[in-house]
Amino acid sequence: MNDDSRRHPFRDSHQDREQSHHTPDTPQTRSPAYRLAFDDSDFMCREELRPVRLQLELLKPEMGLDEHGINSTVVMFGGARIPEPAKKDTARTKTLADLSCYYEEAREFARLMTLKSMETGNKDNVIVTGGGPGVMEAGSRGAVDAGGVSVGLNIVLPFEQAPNEYVTPELCFNFHYFAIRKMHFLMRAKAITVFPGGFGTLDETFEALTLIQTGRMEPVPFLLFGKEFWEKIINWEALAEAGTISADDLDLFRFVDTAAEAVEVIENWDIQPPRKEVPGR
Repeated sequence: MNDDSRRHPFRDSHQDREQSHHTPDTPQTRSPAYRLAFDDSDFMCREELRPVRLQLELLKPEMGLDEHGINSTVVMFGGARIPEPAKKDTARTKTLADLSCYYEEAREFARLMTLKSMETGNKDNVIVTGGGPGVMEAGSRGAVDAGGVSVGLNIVLPFEQAPNEYVTPELCFNFHYFAIRKMHFLMRAKAITVFPGGFGTLDETFEALTLIQTGRMEPVPFLLFGKEFWEKIINWEALAEAGTISADDLDLFRFVDTAAEAVEVIENWDIQPPRKEVPGR
């Protein structure tokens, strides 16, 4: 018995799929019932197959990241509508135009972190974004500026555009399920940065904070870029004063305004073990 037969005692599914595409054309072979289950898109999209699709959507990016040896990531959340400074005159509002400075900070932060990542062979602290425009584009672009790689986790939306042109193509994944996408953002995260944004950014921010708050996730450096923006849209102290969160929960994150400040905070962050209890409960 040769080595190949030991490794592959059964025919490869790819071979079976190819052969099934070249069967004689008969009423039987034209029937949807005859299609191989895993090669039948109509079957795979049935409502009853949702658990299988969830599993596959979790597994495909996981295998892809493993194959590229990516051990850890630095997450960058932020608004898709924030333009680069050179295009801020196209912004829908003056506030968005003013927030364009964070495009540059996101780009510079990603560049600095990618330089550090490249010291590990692009294995650790790899930039990961949502793969779209705005802050996400800035993060991917900063990785390119440094000569490194970045991960893009895109999501299918009715109005979505193509992934931004700076995401590393072989690390650009597409998702149908928001929940699985958010899992992949956090599964390898060694730091989380959040730039000004809207509903999507807030959703990602509070889900990650909740996981850390409740001890379901190890605390990591958690930075909110733009203190003025964040204190304007959220009254953090009011949450603590009301008792809906603990005052200790306000220590789970820090405000920063520049890329250099963020890198320094990450390098000096006092990493704590996961919480065993929620303060104030």
